[in-house]
Amino acid sequence: MFTAVNYTLLSLILFLVIYPLIYVISSSFSAPAAVTSGRVWLYPVDITLVGYQTALKHSLIVPSFFNAILITVVGTVINVVLTVMAAYPLARKTFFGRGLFTAFFTFTMLFNGGLIPTFLVVRQLGLYNTYYALWLPGAISVYNMIVTRTFFRSTIPEELYEAGELDGASDISFLLRVAIPLSAPIIAVLMMFYAVGHWNNYFNAMVYLKDPAKYPLQNVLREILIANRMDDDRMMQDVDVMLRKQGLADLLRYSLIVISTAPMMLVYPFVQKHFVKGVMIGAIKG
Repeated sequence: MFTAVNYTLLSLILFLVIYPLIYVISSSFSAPAAVTSGRVWLYPVDITLVGYQTALKHSLIVPSFFNAILITVVGTVINVVLTVMAAYPLARKTFFGRGLFTAFFTFTMLFNGGLIPTFLVVRQLGLYNTYYALWLPGAISVYNMIVTRTFFRSTIPEELYEAGELDGASDISFLLRVAIPLSAPIIAVLMMFYAVGHWNNYFNAMVYLKDPAKYPLQNVLREILIANRMDDDRMMQDVDVMLRKQGLADLLRYSLIVISTAPMMLVYPFVQKHFVKGVMIGAIKG
C-alpha cells in the first residue's frame, strides 16, 4: 500500500513539474493561431519556427546570448577556483586559525553592506559597466565554500595528507594532484550552482551595466517581455505588424523562454551523476 501511494504521489508531482515544460516547448513550435486559440495541449500544432525567427531578428538577441555564455563561463571558473582555494585550507586540521577564518566567512552570510554601498564601492574601483562587477563582488558563495570544506574533510583522509607530506608534496601540489582529482563530485556541484546563478542573474547586470551591447541574454529578454523596449525601430515595427496580424505575442514569449532555459537544461545531464553525490557528501557528513 505504501509503495502504491508513494508511486502515485511521485507520478503526480512529476506530471505537475514536467507538463509546463512540455507545454512551453510545444507552444514555441506551434502556429500563433493555435497558441492563442488554446489548441496546444501536449504536442505542437501546425509546426512552425516563426517564433524563433522573430526572436532572432532582434539586433541584441544573438550578441546577448554570447555575452551570457562569456559571463557564465568566466564567472564560474573564478567562483570554483576561489571557493576551492578557500575551502581546502579550512579543511586541514593543521591550518592555524581556521576557526577564526570560518567565523569571518560565516559573518558575511548574516550581514552585508547593502546595495547602495556595494554600488559605490564598485564604481569607485572602476568596475562599473564592466563584467568584473558581475564576477568579483560575489566571487565566493560562503554556503558553497562550507559544503566544499566539508567534502574535503570527510572524503580525503588525514593519512593521505600525511603521505603527501612524506613524499615532499607541498600544499599546492597536493591540492592540484590529489585533492582536486578526487573531488569531481563537489566540483561538478559548484560548477552547476555557480553557472545557473550567473545564467539566471539579471539584477546585477541591470545595476552595474549601462551599455546595452554588454547585456546578457536575461536582460535583453526582460527588455523585450517586460519593459517592451527594442532598440531596432524597424524590427519593432515589423514585430508590431506580426503581433497585430497573427497574434504572435504568446508564441514569442514561449520561444524566448526556451532560448533562455535550453543551455542549462542541456548541460545538466552531463553533471547529474556527480551532482547528487557531491551535495549529499558535502552537506551531510563532517
